[in-house]
Amino acid sequence: MKKALAQNPNLLRTLLGLSFTLIFILGYAVYGATVSPSYYLYETNAITTTHAVVDSESIYDSDENTTTWYWNVPADGVNLTWVNLTATELSDDSVVKLMNVGGLYSNRLLGIEDADKFSCQESCYKNTTHEVLSDYGEDVTIYSMTTTEPGRRNNGTVYAKSLEEGAEKARDIVDYTHSPSSIRVEITEKGDRQTSPTIFLTTVNEDFEGIEVFSIDAGTEFLWSLAAVIGCFSMLLIPSFGLYFASRAKERKNELKLKLAEENVDIQLQEE
Repeated sequence: MKKALAQNPNLLRTLLGLSFTLIFILGYAVYGATVSPSYYLYETNAITTTHAVVDSESIYDSDENTTTWYWNVPADGVNLTWVNLTATELSDDSVVKLMNVGGLYSNRLLGIEDADKFSCQESCYKNTTHEVLSDYGEDVTIYSMTTTEPGRRNNGTVYAKSLEEGAEKARDIVDYTHSPSSIRVEITEKGDRQTSPTIFLTTVNEDFEGIEVFSIDAGTEFLWSLAAVIGCFSMLLIPSFGLYFASRAKERKNELKLKLAEENVDIQLQEE
């Protein structure tokens, strides 16, 4: 490479022209790959319902010396995604149960913001009953979902050939009926209790709202892709150009030495 650059100075212009051509072509290719009208973004409209849970019923088990409070809450199963329960005013070692015959997904880390590396799709388990033990009468919260499929909640993306096809695919993902949808809450406390705990039950239903073509800022994306390709090429071209300029400098130095040597020979011949 060093020898070729030294013998052929025009090779530098060839390399520069070829490099800038490849940089532009590859930059445009990266940009074109990121802007595709075949991807569509759809949005869902989340409706949160706070259920008015006031009346409760209880059963006292004299053999076990426990009081079980229970509530039956009707929920809308159409596009039902979240079922969240919070129980307060609990006694020590109370057992709180969230029940649904259709089954719900839950995990003790679900809903915790600082739960590192937690994925409900991998770690949540489906069960008809989820229960938590209240230590020292602390409040208990149970978060649960009807599905771990992320596309059914909080918006999503589909691949389609047209807007109509994309909307149809999005509706197929979002539309869902959870049945049976009735929610039962049970709290078991020790002793013959006369005052029931307080519970707060919320459900979330998410319906298809709209869809649009995925788009980005074309100018900004092109500049970023161009910068990425230039950076990759720079790692290859800088050493080559470094060898070229080093060889040219060495060649000039040798030419200067040769010229000085010839001048010395001429001077010696003149003196003789």
